[in-house]
Amino acid sequence: IDPVRYIADRSSGAQGSAIAQALVGLGARVTFISGPASAPMPEGVDLVRVETAAEMLTAVQRNLPADGAVFAAAVADWRVASASDSKIKKDGSGALPVLEFAENPDILATVSQMKEGRPGLVVGFAAETDHVLDHATAKRLRKGCDWIVANDVSPETGIMGGSENDVTLISETGAEDWPRMGKQAVADRLAAKMAEVLGG
Repeated sequence: IDPVRYIADRSSGAQGSAIAQALVGLGARVTFISGPASAPMPEGVDLVRVETAAEMLTAVQRNLPADGAVFAAAVADWRVASASDSKIKKDGSGALPVLEFAENPDILATVSQMKEGRPGLVVGFAAETDHVLDHATAKRLRKGCDWIVANDVSPETGIMGGSENDVTLISETGAEDWPRMGKQAVADRLAAKMAEVLGG
């Protein structure tokens, strides 16, 4: 918004970090592209730090080709169209600032729909608060990815920013409901399934 204010969400980045660590544990070479996150960074990865959705898309494109790609980052759908170069200050009039928004690039859809150089397995995430399976299934088809990891992030679940996750893995063959477990356990299970498909 301005040099001191920004739009964020409650995601800690823990699930993405755990998935990268699990893949490293299976012997994969992992490039980990991270926006601002509070979770510890995984070890043994090629780390690329970015600040914005546009920077993340550029970093992803620069690091292709890849055998598989996991899109677990909670990237904002919108950004302020014209961020102020100076802090927006109250002037005592009671007038509120007017913020105009623009849509961020859709990184998952961009990579999923590549005609050349598309990763062999593209995994997206769907953090939903209602009609989770319906929305996630529709998202997989709309984006064109191979798998969607759907999770209910309603406030009462404690998932967003918490240590556990409760996911359903959705593919063209259907939905596989996993029991609630720690985020590292989710990561280990997902990494193992990826290795099966990719022949690792």
